Formats: sequence, C-alpha cells, structure tokens
Amino acid sequence: MSAKQITVQATVAAEKEKVWDYYTNPSHITKWNFASDDWQCPSAENDMRVGGLYKARMEAKDGSFGFDFEAIYDAIATGESFTYSMLDGRKATVNFEGVGDETAVTVVFDAESQNPEEMQKGGWQAILNNFKKYAEAN
Repeated sequence: MSAKQITVQATVAAEKEKVWDYYTNPSHITKWNFASDDWQCPSAENDMRVGGLYKARMEAKDGSFGFDFEAIYDAIATGESFTYSMLDGRKATVNFEGVGDETAVTVVFDAESQNPEEMQKGGWQAILNNFKKYAEAN
C-alpha cells in the first residue's frame, strides 16, 4: 500500500445538506460519477453505515471498458465527513465544510502504484468537478 496521499478539492455553490445528499445518494451519484462525457455511471449502491458497502459501476459509453468501484465505510460523521477503504486496502476521506451558502468538498485518497500520481489526481479532480457542475445545475 502506498503512503502517498493525494488531495482534490472543489467549492460548490450550494448548502452543505444538499451537497452531502447529492454526493451520497445513489440516484444522484449515477448523474455525476464519471470523469468525462464519454463515460457513465449506470448504477450505484450506497449502504451509508460503518461496515456498509459503496459500489458504483463506471464504464465507457461505447462499452469498450468498465469496472466496479467498491469500498467499505470505516467512519461516518453524517453531513460532515466519511472515510472508506477500497478493496485493495487504500483509504479515502471526504470532508464537507460549509462556508456560508457554499460547501468546500475535499477528498484525500491514498495513491495507487500502477498509474502516475498526476494522472490519478487529474481523474479524481475531474470527477469532483463533474459533481460540482451537477450539484450547482440541479
């Protein structure tokens, strides 16, 4: 497991309760959980409790590639933050900080060793940017 952590962040022009709901509710996750317009997230499950499973299907729209992203929740402070462990043992923490009528969303995740760190950061940031765009438009 890598000791290197990568941080991505976005400030969403919406109140924290809405941002938390859009980030954790499967009916919303399927609308934003992909890095580019040629990808999609056709299904998502979220058992939001310690020990619960998060699962999102991510795939290219042309059917050329896809995978299930799965993780188990380690800690949850409802409306504030959560930490999960991915199946390979890496961890990620997502924090939601309300600043007036905006919410700063910060994701810190353990880097994996197969891809360059900048590529990983770019992919996770693109997904977070897509979340911001979706949350602000709806």
